Amino acid sequence: MRPSVAYANRIGALERQAFADDIAYYLTRSPRQLPSRYFYDALGSALFEAICELPWYDITRAERALLERHGADILARVQPLSTLVELGPGSGDKLATLLDARPSPRPVTVHLIDVSAAALSLSGRTLAEIDGVDIVPHQATYEAGLSETAARSARCGRTLTLFLGSNIGNFDPPGADAFLRGIRASLVSGDALLIGADLVKPERNLLLAYDDPLGITAAFNRNLLVRINRELGADFALEDFAHRALWNPQHSRVEMHLVSAARPRVRIPAASLDVTFERGETIWTESSYKYEPDSVVEMLERAGFRLVDQWIDEGARFAITLVEAV
Repeated sequence: MRPSVAYANRIGALERQAFADDIAYYLTRSPRQLPSRYFYDALGSALFEAICELPWYDITRAERALLERHGADILARVQPLSTLVELGPGSGDKLATLLDARPSPRPVTVHLIDVSAAALSLSGRTLAEIDGVDIVPHQATYEAGLSETAARSARCGRTLTLFLGSNIGNFDPPGADAFLRGIRASLVSGDALLIGADLVKPERNLLLAYDDPLGITAAFNRNLLVRINRELGADFALEDFAHRALWNPQHSRVEMHLVSAARPRVRIPAASLDVTFERGETIWTESSYKYEPDSVVEMLERAGFRLVDQWIDEGARFAITLVEAV
């Protein structure tokens, strides 16, 4: 049964209000911030897919190569497999790579969880070409989506949850611990988690990945202001805000900021906000934490998992780690 127009409009209004509430909260903090989860409207998702193809951003290529080389081994460690859950599936290409490693197209239910309808549509189209796959999309936060999949699981085999692309790096350490505990709570003993994590590497390489010479990452960052203008009636002038990426070695993270080039006054009617930015003032839009291999394992063990195996691309300094719920 299709949802009614009134129901769809109600959900849209609730999402818009949540967006407005978040903007009102984070833009009045010190330092000013914007939540990175709002990057991914249709244009933001497309820009991120373009970032993944840049020669300076090797996370996606390294991860896909690791999945191609070790996919069959990963799946062999999680048998009998009945359910796959991917948090933030993007284009669906990485999950497709893993599914192609199956020795036979045995039926598997795939739950895709993302707040972006565009990402769900794109990944769904990619995976629809694969035999034996039943796709269940969830346009929801990761936490809500995990609750939905846990409630719907038939528990007729093991579940493998995927959190790839080094998305764990977008959480600060306490947030990462809490989030991984939430994933563990959605699983039963014997289920598994495969997680991607970008590793510490030379500063020059990190900054090129987050401030590329083509300006795609800058467009991705500034598109957040475009979205606030469009959806919340704001009047951000893009020329007043420049993209900045920096490496914070003390906290082992790359930070992305939008830097005020003048002293603009910005009104955001839907958030009941009127803000004047000082010249040089920043809006912190994203953190991307980088890890050492052992620290990834320690983080997962704190959340209630035990190590099955870890595979590392030493050239790109990227790791995928398979763990089992205890």
